[in-house]
Amino acid sequence: MRSRLSVLCLVSAALALCPGVAVGQTPEPSAPGDAGAVSIVEVIQVEGAIDRPLLGYLTGKLEAAEAEGATVVLQLDTSGTLGQDAVALAQRVADLDVPVIAWVGPVPAKASGAGLLLVYAASLAAVQPGAQVGPLTPVDLGHPEAAYPGLRERIQGWVRDRAKNSRTDWEDRALTGGEALSLGIIQASAASITELLNTVDGRTVFTPTGPVTLRTRVATTEEEAREGTIELRFNGLGPVRRVEHGVSTPSMIYFLLVLGLAAVAFETTQPGFGFAGFSGAGMLLLAVYGMTVVPVSWPGLLLLIGGVGAMVMDVRLRRLGPLTALGLLAFLAGSLLAWRDVAPDLRISLWLIGGAVVASVLYYGFGLTVALQSRDRIVTTQRGLIGLVGEARGRLAPEGPVYVKGTMWRGRSAAGEIAQGTTVRVRGVDGLVLRVEAEPGDPPVVPAER
Repeated sequence: MRSRLSVLCLVSAALALCPGVAVGQTPEPSAPGDAGAVSIVEVIQVEGAIDRPLLGYLTGKLEAAEAEGATVVLQLDTSGTLGQDAVALAQRVADLDVPVIAWVGPVPAKASGAGLLLVYAASLAAVQPGAQVGPLTPVDLGHPEAAYPGLRERIQGWVRDRAKNSRTDWEDRALTGGEALSLGIIQASAASITELLNTVDGRTVFTPTGPVTLRTRVATTEEEAREGTIELRFNGLGPVRRVEHGVSTPSMIYFLLVLGLAAVAFETTQPGFGFAGFSGAGMLLLAVYGMTVVPVSWPGLLLLIGGVGAMVMDVRLRRLGPLTALGLLAFLAGSLLAWRDVAPDLRISLWLIGGAVVASVLYYGFGLTVALQSRDRIVTTQRGLIGLVGEARGRLAPEGPVYVKGTMWRGRSAAGEIAQGTTVRVRGVDGLVLRVEAEPGDPPVVPAER
């Protein structure tokens, strides 16, 4: 008995001499916020409808933050998803092992539809004064009539798991930040990300792995930095995904479609295919990609394209006639119908449609028609020059200026270079260019370099 007591005393003395370890306790790893500790905060921007590009970016960032053990801040300004599973996304946020803070800001940001689901699923939610929270429906902006059985029960489960006192049975409408705070949907108010992080520092939130004390204070002095600070990272879409996300709205698709068709129509009035045609084709390709993301009414789209086609046919006929009127009506109807099934937040502005209709009248009905008529007069005049004699006013190698019948023209030598001052005869017309040959007896033709 005495020997056992001696051993116990020796062990106790040894433990007492070990710094940081007390008898009856196990050593704990340093947590973020301990002296000198640095925790990581990932700020992920969720701006605009959550479409396929934005969803891919968001899920990738969430997985990386979870793997790194970083606290996530979702900076929300979204009205919902666009053809994506909003409930699955919110459930993914709720299942993260790291704390997730949802912040609705900056003004005039809003979190409605799927954005509100993310607010409920987050460990803690905040809002900038003046921002909007709700309504909950529609969840998916591309399918506003879609129903989600059991959604309220799912939301109540997220609230219960996060130990938040959030109301889920409120009238479904847009709420101010103050109203959302009073209903417990939002737990804090902050005017900026920095203020948010300092406000929630020290609060305890719940994750699937248990309670976590937030260490999010932004150090402003060297002393605070020694006590512990954060590594703050701001994330945004990369250039490729930014373009993909930018063109995935009905308004942008409509804009690209109208401009692209106009550029291609211009090329049909020209002898070749140039910059306008290639840029128009590029815009149409972007519009086609956007339509793979945003639901479109195909009858409405066909009406829109058919209307442009009818106006182009009238342009080819060099007139402002019934085809232009019919095409304009079809274009207007297609503009109104192509995206009629999406939520009001995504619908094309009537001002944009009205501007496109007026611009189409001026462009197809007058601009292209007058341009073609003017070109026809020039070509007719040029054809009347065939056989006439003129003078090369510059070196033709093989093209250059020629003076024929009192007017300066662009000429092209039919065989080799022609020296300045040489008498030439018009042998043909290539578009807007005169094809000429040197008259016999004039200075010899300089052979073209090969």
